[in-house]
Amino acid sequence: MRRRTPAGGPKVDLTTRIGSVTLPNPVMTASGTAGHGTELAAHLDTASLGAIVVKSLHAEPWAGNPAPRVHATPAGMINSVGLQGPGVAAWLQHDLPDLAATGARVVVSIWGRTVDEFARAAELLAGAPDVVVAVEVNASCPNLEDRRALFAHSVAATGEVVDAASAARRPLWAKLSPNTPDLVEVAAAAVAAGAEAVTVANTVLGMVIDTEARRPMLGAGRGGLSGPAIRPVAVRAVYDTHEAHPDLPIIGVGGIAAAEDAVQFLLAGATAVQVGTATFADPAAPARILRDLGRWCDQRGVASVAELVGGAHGR
Repeated sequence: MRRRTPAGGPKVDLTTRIGSVTLPNPVMTASGTAGHGTELAAHLDTASLGAIVVKSLHAEPWAGNPAPRVHATPAGMINSVGLQGPGVAAWLQHDLPDLAATGARVVVSIWGRTVDEFARAAELLAGAPDVVVAVEVNASCPNLEDRRALFAHSVAATGEVVDAASAARRPLWAKLSPNTPDLVEVAAAAVAAGAEAVTVANTVLGMVIDTEARRPMLGAGRGGLSGPAIRPVAVRAVYDTHEAHPDLPIIGVGGIAAAEDAVQFLLAGATAVQVGTATFADPAAPARILRDLGRWCDQRGVASVAELVGGAHGR
C-alpha cells in the first residue's frame, strides 16, 4: 500500500526496510557525530529522520583519548575521540528519555575491547524501551590504542561479537571497516552470526603531522579520516558488498553531504544511508539531504526509493 505524503511533501515513497526494521525514510545520522541524545534537536526534527544513531556506548563509562582529538582536513576531518561515553546504564537513565520524547527512532551503537564487553553492553540494552529499534555493533572503530581490538578485520572475531550482541534482543546491524581487503567475507560472517544488516563503512585510518612541532597533530597520533575525502572509498565498499551479497541490507556511510551523494550509495547497493561529518558544518544536514532526496526522486519520476537500490549494478 502506498504511503500517504503530507501536502507539499515528496511524492516518492521513501519507506525503507532494513531486515525486520521499517523506517519512514532511508536517512539517518551516523554514530559518533550526533552525540548521545538531543544534541541535534535544536537544528532539525529528529522524528523526521529514519533514525538517530547515537555515539557508540561501552558497557561502562569511557574517558576516550587525549586531546587534541579533532583536526580539519582539506576534504573532511580526522578524529581520535576514542569512543568517549557515559556507559550504557547512564545513557538509558539520562539521555534516552529526552531523545525518545522527540519522537525519534533510536539505533544504539555499542563497542567493546573484548567479546565479553560487547555482550555486557548488549545485556544492558535488553530491557530498553521499544523506541530503540536496532543495535549497531561497532566492530570497526580505529580509534583505540590497541588496534588488535578492531574486530571487523577478522572474519571469526566479527562473528563472535555479533553473536555476543544478540543479548540485546534487538535487530543487529554490524558496522564494518573499509580498512580490510576481507570486507565481503567479514560481512558474510556478520550475517551468519545474526546480523540483519551491515553498515559500510567506518572511517579510514589516517594521520596529520604538525610540521612545526614535528609530531602527529592528534593526541593519540593516528585517527579516523571522514568526510567527502573518503566517499569514493565508501561507495566502492558498498558496491563490493552488494555485488557479493545482493540480498543483504546495507547502510551506506562515508562523506555524504548532499542528496546526490546519498543517491550514489543507494545505486551502489545501500538500502539506507547515514550522515555524519557533514553535521559539523551544518547540523541540519541530515534533514536537508532527506528533503533534497525526495525532490531528486520526484524530478526523475522515481516512485519508490527502493527502485534505486543497486541500480548501478545493471541488474
